[in-house]
Amino acid sequence: MTEQQTPVMEATAAEQPRTTPPAGPPQTPKKKKKKKMPKALKIVIALIIVAAVVIAIGVILWMFVFRENTDKGEAMTDVVMRGSIQSMVEGSGLTKAKDAATITPNTGGTIEELFVKEGDVVTEGQPLYTMDDTTAQDAVTDAQKTVDNCTKELQAVYDKIAELTITAPHAGNLREVGDFKIGDTVSEGTTIATLVNDTKLRLSLYYSYAYEDEIHVGQSAQISIPATMGTRSGTVESINKVRYVTPEGAIHFEVVFVMDNPGTLTEGMDASAAITASDGTPIYPYENGTLEYYETTVIKAKATGPVESVNLLNYADVRQGQVLVQLGAKDTDTEIATQENALKAAQEKLDEALEELGKYNAVAPISGTVLTCNLVAGQEVTSGQAITIADTSVMTIEISVDERNIQYVKAGMMVDIEQYGNYYMGIVESVALTGNAENGMSTFPAVVKVDNPDGMMMSNTYANYSFVASQSEDCLTVPVQAVKYVSFANIPGMLDGMGGETADPGMTEPGLDGGMADPGLEDGGDALPEESGGESDPPAADDGAADGDIAVPEAVPQSYTGGAAARPLSVMVMPATGGSVVSIGGSSSGGSMGSSGGSSDDGTGYVVFVKAAKAPENAILEPDPAWECPDGFWTVPVEVGLSDSTRVEIISGLNEGDEIFIGYATDNANSYGY
Repeated sequence: MTEQQTPVMEATAAEQPRTTPPAGPPQTPKKKKKKKMPKALKIVIALIIVAAVVIAIGVILWMFVFRENTDKGEAMTDVVMRGSIQSMVEGSGLTKAKDAATITPNTGGTIEELFVKEGDVVTEGQPLYTMDDTTAQDAVTDAQKTVDNCTKELQAVYDKIAELTITAPHAGNLREVGDFKIGDTVSEGTTIATLVNDTKLRLSLYYSYAYEDEIHVGQSAQISIPATMGTRSGTVESINKVRYVTPEGAIHFEVVFVMDNPGTLTEGMDASAAITASDGTPIYPYENGTLEYYETTVIKAKATGPVESVNLLNYADVRQGQVLVQLGAKDTDTEIATQENALKAAQEKLDEALEELGKYNAVAPISGTVLTCNLVAGQEVTSGQAITIADTSVMTIEISVDERNIQYVKAGMMVDIEQYGNYYMGIVESVALTGNAENGMSTFPAVVKVDNPDGMMMSNTYANYSFVASQSEDCLTVPVQAVKYVSFANIPGMLDGMGGETADPGMTEPGLDGGMADPGLEDGGDALPEESGGESDPPAADDGAADGDIAVPEAVPQSYTGGAAARPLSVMVMPATGGSVVSIGGSSSGGSMGSSGGSSDDGTGYVVFVKAAKAPENAILEPDPAWECPDGFWTVPVEVGLSDSTRVEIISGLNEGDEIFIGYATDNANSYGY
C-alpha cells in the first residue's frame, strides 16, 4: 500500500495579504448587455421538464400500484390430524321467575288488615290482606245461582234429546210391539213394546220353616217340569222369610230359584224344585209353582215427536242399547246453542265476581317470596298498588334461536347458563313451532328452565347461554386457513354431472347472510387490513343481532394463530347447512359447512392445497390460476363438515398426516398474516 499524499491547496483570497485601495471616489461599474434565450430553446426545456414529471409519476405508479408483488414469502404448512369439533350456539335471554303472580286489590276500598311485607316468604293459600267484602260476597252468591240454573236447563235439553232415542234397556225378546210407521207422531207415555229376558227363568216356591236351616242362597236344586217330563238344574237365588199359612195350619217361607232356559221353556209352565237336606233326604215344596221370565220390561216413549226410524218385530231378539225407535225434534241445535251460551255468560260473571271477591280477601296464589308490596293497613287503595309474589327457586330464560339452528334445539336438552360470573345448568322446557320473521330471518322462541335454589340469579335481567348444536368426534380436521372456497367454472369437466350449471367465474365468495363478500375479495385475492400501528382484531359481529342469534361477522381475512407469522390464502367465509356460518376470529358459529364432493350445485366448493411429490389421485391437474396454488402443492377438492373458529372437519378428500398449505410467512406479519 502506497502512502496517501495530502494535496496542497493554493491560498484562498482570505489568506492573501491585504492592500489598501487608492483614495478617491469609486468608479461606476460598466453595465453588461444581457443575452436573450432563444424561444426554441425555452420550448425544448419545458418539454424536457414535463417529460421528466410524467416519467416520475409512471415510475411511482408502477412501483406502488401496478407492479405485482411476487415476494409472497415462504409457504407455511400444517398437517391433517384427528380431533373433535363442536358447533356452538350462543346468545342472551331475559330471566323470569317460573311462577309469579300479582295481586291487585279493588281500588277505592280500605285495607283492614295487612299480613305480609316485602321479602316475606309465603305459602300458597296464606292470607295477604282483608277488606270489607259484603257486597262482593253477595255478587258471588247471585252469580253462582245463575250458573246452577243454566246448568240444569242445559241438562234438561240434553235429557230431552236423549229421550227421543228409544233403546232396549236390556237384552231379550220383543213381544207385543206397537205398529208404527215413519212420520207417525208418538206421544209421551205411548207403549212401544214389551221386552222379556227369556234366556233365564224364575220359579217361586214355598217351604216349611222346619227346613229353614237346610236351605241357603246358592244351593243347587233339581227343577222338574211336568210338561217336558224332565228335570233341570237350578240355583237358589233368594230366600224371603215371609209367613205363608196353609189351610192345614203350617207356616211356610218363600224360596226363589233361577235356571237357564234352553230355548224350549216358556212363562206359565208348572214346575217344582227338590232340595237335598244335609242328611241326604229330599226337601219338597208345599205345592208346585209356575215359571216366569227372568226380566220383563214395558218400553214406553218419554218424549213426543215424529217417527224418523223404527226397528220393531214381534219375537225379535235384541241386545242392550239397541235403537228401537228414533223420534225427531225441531230446533234442537238452536235450543242447545242458546242454553250453552247462557251458561257461558253466567260462568264468566261468576268468575268476575270471584276475582273481585279475591281482591277483598286475598290469599297467596302461589308459594314464593313477596317481591313488592306497596299496600298500607288502614289506608284506601289507589291505582297501581299491588302485591307481587314470585317463586325464584326456579327461573326461566326466554331465548330466541334463529332458523339456522332451531333444528338442534329440543325439549330436555342441557344448556350452559352464565350471569355475572355465576354458572348454572339449564334445561330446554319448550320450543315454539312457529317462528317470527323479521329482517329476512326467522327466530323461534324457546324457554330454558334453571334451578335457582340460592336465589343468586336475578329476575328481569339478562343471562348468557350456550349449547352444543352439533359435534363430530375423532374426525379429520385442518386449520380454517387451509380451506379455500372457489368456483369450478373454469375447470374443464369439473361441472359434468352437476346438471350443467355454471357459476359465474367472477363471483366472489358468499357472505354470511346470503349476500356477497366485498367485491375486492375474490378467490385468490389478498385483502389487506388497515394499518393500526400494531396487531388488529377482526371486525366484531353486528351489535344489532337479536338475542339467541348467532353473531354474524363481517367477511375478514384469515389469520394464522400458530407458529410464525403467515400470509393468508384469501378471505374465507364458509356457508353452513341451513344458512348458518362459521366465523373466523373467535366469533360464535353454528351448524355445518354444507358441501358434497368438493362442489355444490352452483359450481362452487372447497379445495385444499396438498404438498406431495406426485399428484394425489383426486387432485385437480389443471386448477384455476386465480386460486394461486403454490409451487410444490396440488389442488385437492374436499367435502367439509362442522367448523369452529380454528379448524374445519374434512369428511373426504384428505388423509391423516397430509401436509397442507396454510399461508405465506412474512417478515412484518400482524394478526392478519401481513
